[in-house]
Amino acid sequence: MQDTAAPGAPTGVTSFFDQPGVQLEEIAIGPGVPLGIEVVSNAGVGIGGAYGAWGKPYDNAALPALVEDCQGRAMDDAERMNLAELGFVCRHHVPNMPKALQTELEVQVGARFLVEAAHANGWEPADVEGLLIGVTLPVVEDYTERIARAAGIPESALKVSVHKACDGSVAGLNLALNPGLPTSLGPASRLAEKLYGKRVLVGGIEGLSRALRSSRDIQAQQLFGSAAGVIGVIPGQTMKFLAGGMQEVYDQEGLLQVHMLYPHARSASADAPLIDVTRPGENHIRVAGFQHEPAAASETVVMAGPMGMVKLFVRSGVVAVRGVVQSYRQLMSDLGMPGKEITVTIAHHANLKINQLKDRYLQKEGINLRIPWLLSEFGNVSAASCMIAFLRALKQLQPGDNVLFDGFGAGTYYDVLAVELGAGV
Repeated sequence: MQDTAAPGAPTGVTSFFDQPGVQLEEIAIGPGVPLGIEVVSNAGVGIGGAYGAWGKPYDNAALPALVEDCQGRAMDDAERMNLAELGFVCRHHVPNMPKALQTELEVQVGARFLVEAAHANGWEPADVEGLLIGVTLPVVEDYTERIARAAGIPESALKVSVHKACDGSVAGLNLALNPGLPTSLGPASRLAEKLYGKRVLVGGIEGLSRALRSSRDIQAQQLFGSAAGVIGVIPGQTMKFLAGGMQEVYDQEGLLQVHMLYPHARSASADAPLIDVTRPGENHIRVAGFQHEPAAASETVVMAGPMGMVKLFVRSGVVAVRGVVQSYRQLMSDLGMPGKEITVTIAHHANLKINQLKDRYLQKEGINLRIPWLLSEFGNVSAASCMIAFLRALKQLQPGDNVLFDGFGAGTYYDVLAVELGAGV
């Protein structure tokens, strides 16, 4: 696989909408909202999917005007972030619209990604038997059910809404593939057994620009954007579980606070589980992570400075990755392949500096992973980022390649798993 690791700030990157292979259309809601989708398939491994963004693209030069319009005041120099240095050159934002129109928009957009992802695998939406979607700030509580219905996915298909912030899509993949998850997850702990051999869509769909338009956090408004990435897998065939785990290290300091726009028991007990698993419908499971919420009920996200993000994610993130890599290496040794390395690591794109620092910490422990920087045109798109990054690497992958997924997000939640890519079926 070609080395696409980014040693520094990206150069020569254009808007996602301007790139070849992107299907452009306008969603006729409100003033009209542009939507761009790229469909990717790799027949050799039998995996395909769709990714993209909706809303007007704002490059780093145009973004301050949007933020200042939202804030009602000009930013000072200290508030302006060096976004190129953090790996981002563009992101997508939607216009301000009433809640009903935003809901209609995001349901239409989500359904389009599901349909395109199914077709990328040679399936019709009616063939889909499982759907696991990570979403940080859902526009409505039953978002996963609504987009499934709008896409034509059967009511009988198992639907899982995963609310673990930026970790959401990798957490969904872990649920779909890992047969050894803790029983504390209740009905979600044995999903891998139920989904084995079935046609499953996994992804992240994040309307973050809608949720952050009224935010008072200037840093968050500069970093995040709206995007989605959805892949299709057949657990045990096109993607095989090798090793994995999940970890929770609660953010007591509130370094990254997120308002829970989803149902959660919200127990304040010190020994209460952070992950609340419920079954809101016969074929719908919700996996919701407890968040340190902002004090103001009207606020959606409140972030500490860049060093706070490093403190929050790097140290615990290294521990989570190290444990899975050790399990992976032991498995390869047991199988008589002690030298088989991970082909590529797909990590959440929080920002380039966090990923580079995490890589350096892992190298100090003798873990040399290829963690390419594959997203520059989207900003931080939370749970969508790992699925977009995987789809951007997909065409270069071969049957038998081993891939490490590294998800992490506010809360703080970590899902890490190593998988083997199978042959096309």
